[in-house]
Amino acid sequence: MYDALHFSQLRDGKVIARALDSLSLRNVWPRFCAEVDAYPPDLIVSVFATGAAAAARYKAARPDVTTVVFCTDAWVHRMWVHEGNDLYLVTSDLSAASVRRYWPRATVEVVPRPVRAVFYDAPDRDDARRALRIPADARCILLMSGSWGIGPLDEAAGRLGAADYRVLAVAGNNRALEARLRQVAARDDRVTAFGFTDRIPELMSACDAVVTSSGDTCSEARALGRGVVLLDVVPGHGRENLLHELELGDAAVCAPNADSVVASVTAFLDAIEGRPPIPKASPEDWEVAFRGALRRVGFET
Repeated sequence: MYDALHFSQLRDGKVIARALDSLSLRNVWPRFCAEVDAYPPDLIVSVFATGAAAAARYKAARPDVTTVVFCTDAWVHRMWVHEGNDLYLVTSDLSAASVRRYWPRATVEVVPRPVRAVFYDAPDRDDARRALRIPADARCILLMSGSWGIGPLDEAAGRLGAADYRVLAVAGNNRALEARLRQVAARDDRVTAFGFTDRIPELMSACDAVVTSSGDTCSEARALGRGVVLLDVVPGHGRENLLHELELGDAAVCAPNADSVVASVTAFLDAIEGRPPIPKASPEDWEVAFRGALRRVGFET
């Protein structure tokens, strides 16, 4: 159903999408105004489509405020783009083109994908493995799929363990999945189960590759120099994001079943064995690009 909504409505801003956008804006507007009027802002950065609509409406009343929209999706759908916002920040030329599909004269800047500072301070591979009791020569996989834990992660964890992988399996906020993963870990000591955890930078440092859905986890993995094997489980914009991750390289895709996960992971690790490590991202890249983009629209930080 979400595939249908995304590709038939959100992409082109059809009648259902416009109705949903209008309803969302009407609901958020009073609370939005209460927040921003409490401290007259100089800059508003919107990171969600409804926020982009609210920022454009606020800009019409307060033309002195600089409004920026930041979207990390591969393709920006119609509800993100509202004429009047000063600047659109995206993370690829493809995404920039999608903004201009709806507003050809939009000011758009391509910037690196930001990640939290803890990913730049992660321990190195050897320290992370020692802390997690993972042998230095073992093949290790981080298995996760966002905070919702989408997909058959418990089955995949069991099959990867049986194939002699060390598996760090994270359920996120999915309590039912966490219980199933802990059952798998109880049967196979090659699998370590986590619920919601703040140790993701350490887990990524310890692994050889990350199996995950398309989303911000991919940015975090790339910041640490880890390739990704993508579970094709997120509909709508998730499918567009998956295709873009493959275009970026150091990535593979698998169907959301255990057999496909094991086969794709093995082929991916075999393919990258002996290759130079993927370069890690620099923490300064995002800030430099962000400040430069703001200067383009006359905002000095």
